[in-house]
Amino acid sequence: MTAATQPASPANNNEPVRVNHTARNIIITIVVVAIIAVAAFFGYRAFAGAGESAAKGSKDNPVKIGVVGATDPEWVLFKQKAEKAGIYVDIVDFQDYTSENPALDSGELDLNEFQHLLYLANYNVSNNKDLQPIGGTAIYPLGVYSTKVKSIDDIKQGDTVTIPNDETNQARAIGVLKAAGLVTLKGDWTAFSTPADIDEAKSKVKVTPLKAEQVATTLKDPTIAAGVINNDYVADAGLDPKDAIYQDDAESEEARPYINVWVSRKADVNNETYKKLVDIFHEQDVLDALQEKSGGTAVFADKFSAEELQGFLADIEKDAKAQ
Repeated sequence: MTAATQPASPANNNEPVRVNHTARNIIITIVVVAIIAVAAFFGYRAFAGAGESAAKGSKDNPVKIGVVGATDPEWVLFKQKAEKAGIYVDIVDFQDYTSENPALDSGELDLNEFQHLLYLANYNVSNNKDLQPIGGTAIYPLGVYSTKVKSIDDIKQGDTVTIPNDETNQARAIGVLKAAGLVTLKGDWTAFSTPADIDEAKSKVKVTPLKAEQVATTLKDPTIAAGVINNDYVADAGLDPKDAIYQDDAESEEARPYINVWVSRKADVNNETYKKLVDIFHEQDVLDALQEKSGGTAVFADKFSAEELQGFLADIEKDAKAQ
């Protein structure tokens, strides 16, 4: 018998059996990953829940305040003073004026401080919201300037005064001229008044609306007695805010829509922690820091109660809805 025809040798019964463990390993890996994920999820929930359950204003649950200019001196000082009083705050910086109210409404913020009452009223009416003021800060006056006269009383019957024609400042400028006794309106002044509302026959001066940036240049015109100049253009025109021969008063009716305010959700208007923060902002050293940043132009509006400001807001919203 040749080798080719010899029977095959019997298999070695001592050879280990080889088993494919790939499927088992995949299952084990999936289970382990799932356990880790579940643990992480509940760990996060526990952490987040601890923060949410901590008292508002505590280190674990600071009051979030939306502002424009978080590094401005008044906010730096305010934060220091709040923490000394036992209230932790997070000053959240925004780069525009459109995001703060939606962030407050959604709960991302607890408070904001960046707007005047007219801006807030327009937001509430346009978006069917009910954010509310809980404290005032300041008004940045709109002034009447002249190179012809030194006093508002020296402006003569029939003189021409220029005003900015943009929607917000035009109505405000008309209010300034009304408060100064230079124009008479056909009806009540509102934050939405236009030159068409001026009773020309009963007014001391003629009013000419122009682009805001052009008003300052008209002071060089011999036919123009004075101009109401937006604060943004005062320095550019080589003027000092102290040069104004008249400016709106923080306590006048015409100035009310332009009071800058602290704002909360309606449900939080009586929150004692938030009230305390407003009181801290009203302390003199914080107001001094605000005044320094404004270049000496701020007129403080810190004496109005939350209820008064809420009443002003309701009136402005009523006027806005009537437009």
